[in-house]
Amino acid sequence: MVASPIFGLWSNHRPRKEPVIVSIVISVVANCLYAYVHIPASHNKYYMLIARGLAGFGAGNIAVVRSYIAGATSLQERTSSMANTSACQALGFILGPVFQTCFALIGEKGVTWETIKLQINMYTAPVLLGAFLGVLNILLILTILREHRVDDSGRQYKNINFEEASTEEVQVPQGNVDHLGVVTINVLFFTAMFVFAVFETNVTQLTMDMYAWTREQAVLYGGIMLAAFGVQAIIAFLGIKLLSEKIGERALLLGGLVVVWVGFFILLPWGNQFPKIQWEDLHNNSIPNTTFGEIIITLWRSPREDHGEEPTGCPAEQAWCLYTPMIHLAQFLTSVVLIGIGYASCHVTSYSLYSKILGPKPQGVYMGWLTASGSAARILGPVFISQVYTSWGPRWAFSLICGIVALAIILLGVVYKRLIAFSVRHGRIQE
Repeated sequence: MVASPIFGLWSNHRPRKEPVIVSIVISVVANCLYAYVHIPASHNKYYMLIARGLAGFGAGNIAVVRSYIAGATSLQERTSSMANTSACQALGFILGPVFQTCFALIGEKGVTWETIKLQINMYTAPVLLGAFLGVLNILLILTILREHRVDDSGRQYKNINFEEASTEEVQVPQGNVDHLGVVTINVLFFTAMFVFAVFETNVTQLTMDMYAWTREQAVLYGGIMLAAFGVQAIIAFLGIKLLSEKIGERALLLGGLVVVWVGFFILLPWGNQFPKIQWEDLHNNSIPNTTFGEIIITLWRSPREDHGEEPTGCPAEQAWCLYTPMIHLAQFLTSVVLIGIGYASCHVTSYSLYSKILGPKPQGVYMGWLTASGSAARILGPVFISQVYTSWGPRWAFSLICGIVALAIILLGVVYKRLIAFSVRHGRIQE
């Protein structure tokens, strides 16, 4: 969130290779520090925090990547290119856990390279792979990437950031950016990332509460569902490339928000079947405000687990467990599919529409703010769901999410006609 605007500003005035390479170097350093965090005799947790902070800072280069794509593509190519990038991101999110699972076979002990004091085990192997890929990326950028910029029609610009030969060059057109459209897309993107962060964070806890899964089962099945979510997102990204040519980004963004709303509406608990109650950690002073008869009925429905086994079910400390119907597995899986489709549509179209609204000027700072708004949503989403879900339950949590998405849909409807490309707004290109 902090790094994205900084790298974006840098990319506006210098070749984009510079902030991208520096950010990757920071990520490589962060991964190496993580691998050596066991070496210091004390304060290891602070070194760990520094390593993770640097890793987050290095990830701020996505704003530069998106701004480069915006400047290197015509309006017709924009959505397709953004979708390709998003699909590659989704593929990375899928393959990451797969590699992690494979590295688990190395075990906790692993092997030690005594010369450089490097431990290679199930915890350090992923970051070492990350560092290797970072170095490989730097080499590819230095040897393959040639930067260029085009206008919305695809004609080469006389670049303001660096020297680049071209036979057909045009000057950057002048005009004011529609800041209402810019702010609107930031709000809508924040909303999309917020609800995704809520969903992603809540999967494990929700399935443990509703289906009495153990921690291991919740992690395993949740991981499978999130991997399937990623595969579905890749398919959706590819589909969006085709649909955007026919109905446009605005309609896809509106449709994505509606599908997300439907997905969370389906998640609302209903019926007369209740989750199994976990009484393992219930203390006399934490009994919820309920009648004695209700407690006896609930105890009869879900007896306490035998000692020595992991307690499963909805914890009795969460008072809502006693009166909130369970979310059926079919409900949950249906919502996973719908939220995945809606999120993919909102993600790609937000970036593409945003870049078109900004126009041909360097977009690094603006893209940095959009990325920062998404990062803020990823921070606030887990805080929101951990507080509301634990205290009030899924009915309140998902109802509030439905309300937030509904407000986003209304906002989009109000400014719908203003969300047009810079060149269209200034009469240079017909919509």
